[in-house]
Amino acid sequence: MTEDKPDLTEEVALINAAKTDPDAFGVLYERYVDRIYNYNYFRVASASDAEDLTAKVFFKALHSIGGYRHMGLPFSAWLYRIAHNLVANYHRDRSKKQEIPIENLVVEDTSRHAAPEALIEAKQENVYLMKLINDLSPQKRELIILKFVEKLSNEEIGVVFGKTEGAIKSLYHRTLVELKARAAQNNDTRIF
Repeated sequence: MTEDKPDLTEEVALINAAKTDPDAFGVLYERYVDRIYNYNYFRVASASDAEDLTAKVFFKALHSIGGYRHMGLPFSAWLYRIAHNLVANYHRDRSKKQEIPIENLVVEDTSRHAAPEALIEAKQENVYLMKLINDLSPQKRELIILKFVEKLSNEEIGVVFGKTEGAIKSLYHRTLVELKARAAQNNDTRIF
């Protein structure tokens, strides 16, 4: 079992146990709470709201786990779907949408081997790329977060969005084409 992709056989056994054993659900909670919190945090821009939403995700999951059916995907895909729906409700309940800009997700290269000029250039490219991503629609930004930050597969993202894997591939392609076009408008194709 890896940290990113748990063994599905072990996970299915744990899910089945969690249907009747709260301690088993606690193991699932511990395994996924940080990932779900991070997802919520980058969608709502507030630590306290992200905590509340994360609690609601797991409360809903606990009460619905009896009806959960394993469909060959990690349990996290189901949790992300619940979180996605709760975040949508959160924003629908508020007239003004508040999102944290995606540039907060940039991980800096702390390699001692890179030349200072290369580090500065990489940082400038990251800032530029994050600006392009922030200009995308909320759905396309979310796709980028799920794909590159949460490292979900197209199939898992499909579960979150309630779309087919093919629809996600198409959305991903359109997103990359849009990013490339925006870079071209700025006469900057170094990233693509």
